[in-house]
Amino acid sequence: MQNEPSKTIKTQVRKRTSFDVSCDACENYTCLIKRNVAVLKDVNLLHLKSNIKCKKGQQFIIEGASVSGLFFVLKGKVKVFRTGISGKEQIVRFATKGEIIGHRGFGTEEFYSIGAIALEDTILCYFSKNNLQEALLNNPKFAYDFMLFYANELNRSESKVKSISQMTVRERVIDGLLYIHRKFGANKGFLDIALTRKEYADYAGTSEEQVIRVFSALKKENLISSKGKKIGIPDIQRLKNEISEHNFYLDS
Repeated sequence: MQNEPSKTIKTQVRKRTSFDVSCDACENYTCLIKRNVAVLKDVNLLHLKSNIKCKKGQQFIIEGASVSGLFFVLKGKVKVFRTGISGKEQIVRFATKGEIIGHRGFGTEEFYSIGAIALEDTILCYFSKNNLQEALLNNPKFAYDFMLFYANELNRSESKVKSISQMTVRERVIDGLLYIHRKFGANKGFLDIALTRKEYADYAGTSEEQVIRVFSALKKENLISSKGKKIGIPDIQRLKNEISEHNFYLDS
């Protein structure tokens, strides 16, 4: 059904649970909904929200499924991907608290063009497509903020395509490391997310073997360190200097 999320999570949406968090109590101040809480109280959207709990590895958006609504990350980390030629996975981006997932299909498409998987135990806020459309039609401030969000997304996407097309494999892998550092930060000397070498490759648009070779070279140059899946960046500025001509900072 169009107003419900995919079947894999549907049973978790139907009843309120202990992990429900109201938009008023939410501390994700970068969230588009949170920024518009005051004006949205008049259109009842906030009371129609569902909280969804996903376990690590659970897919909550199926690529090609009918668009039902948008997901906002309340807590956790998410991988957003598309399937390319011969079924190869291409990671489009990673998402963390306050960020929107599923927006590329909202409004104009009937099917999700991406899939999304929780990288750790994650809590999502879900708003149905119909309820969001009604709120946008009846609230100019919310609609304007939504428009600015899409404009910024388009700008980042175009900038990334331009930069990536001019990068070597080594530079794309470094760009991925810096992006993940900006997105999740560091914890005890390592990036605050444990990704496989394949996931690094799927984001950089290369092979797992190439990522292993690049990582090996970067370790010999003391640009990164590693411990199992964990990657550390001893001197972030040195790594930034490797691709400074490509304006790595455009992809936030």
